[in-house]
Amino acid sequence: MKDPTFKLFVKRDCPTCTMLTPVYEQLRAHGLALKIYTQDDPTFPTDAAIDDTTLEQSFRLNIDTVPTLIRFTDEQESGRTVGWQRQSWETLTTVTGLGEGLPAQKPGCGALNVLPGMAERLQVRYGDNGMSAREISVDALSDPVEMAYERGWTDGLPVVTPTPERVWRMLQGTSRKPDEVVGIVPPDLTACTVEKVAINAVMAGCKPEYLPVVLAAVEAACIDEFNMHGLVATTYFSSPIVVVNGPIATRIGMNSGSNALGQGNRANATIGRALQLVIRNVGGGKPGGVDRATLGYPGKYTFCFAEREHDSPWESLAVGRGFSAESSTVTLIAGGGVHGVIDQLSRTPEGLAHSFAKSLQSVAHYKIAIAADALLVVSPEHARVFKAAAWSKQQLIDTIQQLTTRPGSEIVRGADDNAEGIPNHFAGATLPKFRPGGLQVVHAGGTAGMFSAVIGGWVNSGARGSSPVTVEISDENI
Repeated sequence: MKDPTFKLFVKRDCPTCTMLTPVYEQLRAHGLALKIYTQDDPTFPTDAAIDDTTLEQSFRLNIDTVPTLIRFTDEQESGRTVGWQRQSWETLTTVTGLGEGLPAQKPGCGALNVLPGMAERLQVRYGDNGMSAREISVDALSDPVEMAYERGWTDGLPVVTPTPERVWRMLQGTSRKPDEVVGIVPPDLTACTVEKVAINAVMAGCKPEYLPVVLAAVEAACIDEFNMHGLVATTYFSSPIVVVNGPIATRIGMNSGSNALGQGNRANATIGRALQLVIRNVGGGKPGGVDRATLGYPGKYTFCFAEREHDSPWESLAVGRGFSAESSTVTLIAGGGVHGVIDQLSRTPEGLAHSFAKSLQSVAHYKIAIAADALLVVSPEHARVFKAAAWSKQQLIDTIQQLTTRPGSEIVRGADDNAEGIPNHFAGATLPKFRPGGLQVVHAGGTAGMFSAVIGGWVNSGARGSSPVTVEISDENI
């Protein structure tokens, strides 16, 4: 067995490190094979010190405090001591009488490699982080925000510059490998890795803890039944609406209450935006290109909210779709703008159901049937009416389906002095407004205001168009 060797990490800007200068000389005088690495001044404590101002060695040996003295036996670490404790140093080195006249112990200082921001930089530079995305350099005179606009990476709003350090930090929100393929993103059918999702999540302004939700949303968008390609290419208004259920919504601070469909909540705003940026930047779904929307709508920036589950009279959207209440899920629904439903007078479930039905009848067009799905967002003040009457969600849906079913003769083309409508050969039929499973109901919103909302779906809903898709968030880190 070879004699042990030692590595000592210090910095001049540390009172304990400077105080121990005589100790370093004692160790050398005893013939110890000692290498001193200095983090801030290559001449400290002597010109023989090894320059570690790049902090590479400090990073690789996981130094968090200086001074740190490490013993190596047969080139393997066999012990270390942090700060100054005379007895620990003497035990580690087998040299006695160290630092006579000095305090017996004194804490060290934080190492430079663990300062905020530095740990990420070192991890990107020296760590085995699995990141492989091409880095684009920006010269000192260029504005990275403006560069993102010029290169078509934005949705029209400024984006956060996805530096390698920020992307690495975002990747800490998931246990999945950076090179794992999440899905094939339409319309260009491009393979999208976890790292690419993380890059767009940074650009959108997400926190790392949001990443599992974004990943699940991207997975859902890549499922054939959702038909993201068709949804991007349609001239209609629709785009993905993200509904989050389960414990993760509370854990990451999503809004399911007052202003749930509006601005102001970082998780809601950035998760939905990250999905849209992935579709744009990875899948190629850009306005004026594949995206041919006639008008579009603001929800194409972002449309994401959590369902208000804690006081809902019904099972959640996810539970209704076959998942457990303990699961965290993302459901994507192809939808458009929000149409308000005001009913401040109805005090019976039947009365409210009639109000909802009349409003839902206008989805896409009041004479179009079995074409567009819809999402009904019931507020707490309206929900309490159904709770008091012990109405189930299915009872409400069945009643609405009944109330919105009409004779074909009333909604064929030309009827009611209106050219729009269903084909005339349906005149003798009776048609429901929505296909089976085409009406989804969720509970959300603030406790003040007897207002609910209708969100119309894509006019190409169903087997030939888009169906809602739910994906469980199974990431270990949540």
